[in-house]
Amino acid sequence: MKIRQIVIKELFQRRNQLISSLIAVSLGIAVMVAIQSITYYSEKAVAGELDALGANVLILAKDATVQDYYSADFQQSEIPEDYVTILAESDIQGIDNMSPKFSLPIDLNGRQATLTGILPKNEFKSKYIWQGALGIFSQPEGCGTPVNIPGVTYAAETTVRRQVIEDLSPLEMLAGADIAKILGIAENDSLVVLGKKFIIIAVLPLTGTVDDGRLFAHLHTVQELAGKSDVLHSIEIVGCCSAISGGLIQKINKLLPDAKVVTITQIVQTQIKTNTVMKRISIILLIVILLVGGASIANYMFSNVQERQREIGIYLALGANQYWIIRMFLMKALIIGISGGIIGYLLGSVLAIILGPQIAGINVLPLPWYAVYSLLISVIIALIASAIPALKAAKVDPSIIMKEI
Repeated sequence: MKIRQIVIKELFQRRNQLISSLIAVSLGIAVMVAIQSITYYSEKAVAGELDALGANVLILAKDATVQDYYSADFQQSEIPEDYVTILAESDIQGIDNMSPKFSLPIDLNGRQATLTGILPKNEFKSKYIWQGALGIFSQPEGCGTPVNIPGVTYAAETTVRRQVIEDLSPLEMLAGADIAKILGIAENDSLVVLGKKFIIIAVLPLTGTVDDGRLFAHLHTVQELAGKSDVLHSIEIVGCCSAISGGLIQKINKLLPDAKVVTITQIVQTQIKTNTVMKRISIILLIVILLVGGASIANYMFSNVQERQREIGIYLALGANQYWIIRMFLMKALIIGISGGIIGYLLGSVLAIILGPQIAGINVLPLPWYAVYSLLISVIIALIASAIPALKAAKVDPSIIMKEI
């Protein structure tokens, strides 16, 4: 009889201990896979929300507030347009994109609105949701990475759309989703603003931010309408979260001492804290799996060695060597490890799919690469836990065992 047949036959003869060991390993792997899967999709969702929101750092005038930024009530709060050049030419790392803005309150037939001057290329690079809906621009270089936003179809670029992104002529305008609906305007419609006739070349997708209620024209066109040049009301920056936590704000403050640098602290900290907590939980779970799963398998193997003393002695008396005995027990551990890894991965994936929407409010799908991790961890635990019992079995003295028979 081959060693493989002996191992399989012996496993089914002692099913109770086998099942308890499998349950311990499978549950540990399942919990780890479930949390890791939910964490993966949760981080992806957070990243998508951050991308949709756009900038996470604002540069304003010293006397301006964030409320001024959202209401476009800047009055005399202005900053030099040269700040953009100063930042671009600095050696500060972690600035993914800068979007200078000049906002102007306007009246449209008795309805208050905001006209915001932008540099189109910079603006679209910071608004991934705009890119997705209009098929506009490649992903920005640097540390920021656009993510797939649920419900947004990424269209191919076209010559017309690239013109929208790269530049806006003095007579072209973009309209936010809400203001377009309120005014009843659509693409290719005309709109008179401050005595100047503009053509609406695109209606922007709904973002859930203040941008939905604004009209957008070229920065220099809006500055001209306001009778001002070379000044801005704000500079939006898409900064890497790691760079922000690593002192990006302090570096910008030092470079621009006459400006106010504001970070969307809560958003950034939420992402960083979520990632940190989930990583710590994963490490704790891994330790628990090692201890509980390893202890269960080791206990099973020690009991098995004790119960099979005579059988082992007979094998040795018939000519089996110590390596054959060790191999027999490690093969058993390998079977338990592979079975526990597969069962744990499948169970964990099902748990993640069920619990993901309830715990994190996100849809979770199975992650194939976690199957590999589950198998590796489960097999390693099983082999390590079985090493000492296997060595103990190999040291059984067949002469003593034969005397007891």
